[in-house]
Amino acid sequence: MEQFSCAAELLRHRRPDVPVLCVRPHAAARAVEWFRDSFPGRTLYAVKANDAPDVLAALHQAGLRDFDAASLDEIARVNALPGAQAHVMNPIKSRSLIRAAYFDYGVRTFAFDSAAELDKILTETGGARDLTLMLRIVCPNTHSEIPLEGKYGVALSDAADLLMRARAVAERLGLTFHVGSQAMSPEGFGEALRTTARYIATAPARIDLVDVGGGFPARYPGLEPPPLSAFVDAIAESFDRLWVGDNCELWAEPGRALVAEAESVLVRVEARKGGTLYINDGAFGTLFDAAHANFVFPTRALRAGEGEIDGPETGFALFGPTCDSFDHLPGPFMLPADIGEGDYIEIGNIGAYGHVMASPFNGFGRYERVSLTDAPMMSMYDADTEARPADKAGALG
Repeated sequence: MEQFSCAAELLRHRRPDVPVLCVRPHAAARAVEWFRDSFPGRTLYAVKANDAPDVLAALHQAGLRDFDAASLDEIARVNALPGAQAHVMNPIKSRSLIRAAYFDYGVRTFAFDSAAELDKILTETGGARDLTLMLRIVCPNTHSEIPLEGKYGVALSDAADLLMRARAVAERLGLTFHVGSQAMSPEGFGEALRTTARYIATAPARIDLVDVGGGFPARYPGLEPPPLSAFVDAIAESFDRLWVGDNCELWAEPGRALVAEAESVLVRVEARKGGTLYINDGAFGTLFDAAHANFVFPTRALRAGEGEIDGPETGFALFGPTCDSFDHLPGPFMLPADIGEGDYIEIGNIGAYGHVMASPFNGFGRYERVSLTDAPMMSMYDADTEARPADKAGALG
């Protein structure tokens, strides 16, 4: 993969016809280092956020060893990393996935949220007694930009029997939840852990670990969450109040927070109509969240051979390259008022749920891939990089 100091340097060498994914492995490494130093437990990376081999390699090289995987393809990618371990935290899985994960890839951690799924796991692993079984519970998603409630999770009234049944066969038993994607308040985790306490109280079953899932946020224009340290403090404080033994382990599954800053996309303006720009990537490509969740990503405008475009800015809406009207990114994206056809836009912080959502719809979806060494446009880590106290130091795996 070619390396450049920044997108402007790339444009000094050539004018790409297709969008260019700009990878910043050092940004992924910095995020891993922050969680290693700050989170008081085990960090699992949610592979669904970005499964690019170079991104996974950057996380692994920074010391990450545990990965949340939901498919055999993700498990295989994790298995290719020396010493890495996949954990299947998807509460509903096919029987063939369970068998292959257990017998072919050495997976021992499986989530479930029903008696039928628990039975399926036990049957397809041959009644294994070396399993870590994680009961997915229902928790509020009131503090997240993208709520994820409704699909998974056992109700409080049904939890006691499941906990007792799992405890009888599991080597380790845990509870897990998800507060929703892009949590904007630490209270989301505090609220979820108070809910977890009610589940623990339903049955006299020893709980070996609690997994707070994902939801850790990234920075975007108009979405400025509190520092990540505030989220970790809220989790640590609420976890300490749980009625669990001293040996109970704490897990988390950040996805967005680990990789959002690790990629940007360089797109070309194909046309301008007033306050709307037509670009060569969009809703069916790496900018899914800009279309469907109304995210506004940081941007910088570049002119080939001249570098970054200066001048007064104004808000633009964007259309992607397909002929579908859904390919619309309302923004507004702040860009120089004189931007036009042939100019380029670097759109930052698309490392989470960017290229993994891209499709070949309408014949598009082809990208170049380069490495950049400059800093991300926005970072959760610039103002939150101070070393945490020694008693808060976390473990990656």
